[in-house]
Amino acid sequence: MSNLAEQYNNPTSYQQPQTGGTLAQASASREMEEVKGQIFMAKQFPRNVFQAEQRVLDTCRRPALAQVAMYQYPRGGQRVTGPSIRLAEAIAQNWGNLSYGIQELEQREGESVAKAFCWDLETNVRQEKVFTVKHSMKAKGSIKKLEDPRDIYEKVANDGARRLRSCILGVIPGDIIDKAIVQCHETLAGNSQGPLKDRIANALRSYKENHRVTQEMIEAKFGYNADSFTEYDYVELINIFNSLRDGLSKVDDWFNKEDAKKQSSGLGNDFKAQVEPKTEVKPDVPNDIPIEQPELPLE
Repeated sequence: MSNLAEQYNNPTSYQQPQTGGTLAQASASREMEEVKGQIFMAKQFPRNVFQAEQRVLDTCRRPALAQVAMYQYPRGGQRVTGPSIRLAEAIAQNWGNLSYGIQELEQREGESVAKAFCWDLETNVRQEKVFTVKHSMKAKGSIKKLEDPRDIYEKVANDGARRLRSCILGVIPGDIIDKAIVQCHETLAGNSQGPLKDRIANALRSYKENHRVTQEMIEAKFGYNADSFTEYDYVELINIFNSLRDGLSKVDDWFNKEDAKKQSSGLGNDFKAQVEPKTEVKPDVPNDIPIEQPELPLE
């Protein structure tokens, strides 16, 4: 049976092949329609700047966000600090009518090409950064090649987070960023979750468990005992911890093990003794060995 007769008897058996250009054109057309829909919704429901600013400040009053709102790392003998990616994302979410994210454009042998972007759909202001991510990471002094797709994805996401933060901060008005930072510092200073002594003790314990930084090392850096730490010292402890956690700095950049010889104030141990349950006191085990009695003098 000829192909024409087969198509006549069974019309569903024949499908016209689609070329790569047709698929690419259909995908581009779909993306264009999605962008038009986003712009249309942004124009129909424009942001109220005053309400958006209030939402941003209300979000910065959350202690959980305020603790991770700033990063900090040393450079050239000075301290560099600024809003973290978590704060940038929170501001973008509450500012509204923004399209932002990270896209992997191409994956080649040993590297990926990605793009971080942020686009204000109302004002048509756009920030975009294209960067290359090597499929390798430094571990224990050696370069490890990444082959697992999940490891590659996490590496691209981690490297793209800094570019995404820069794009978001380039679109959001600078005065809104400054007000958010001030509100985060006020939230930390007025945190009512517990006494300052307990919060500092928790921070000292986190340093020791996560980065093997002892209380003596921290006190040597600040120049005084942890009993004398203030709210500003607590904020600096949190910023350094975030920097170490995000890989922006190393423990050696902040603390010197050789110089940490000062006497500890025992603040962490006192707190640990308060939170740990007391051990049950068991009765003494009876002694089966008879006690030797002194000999009495003979009369």
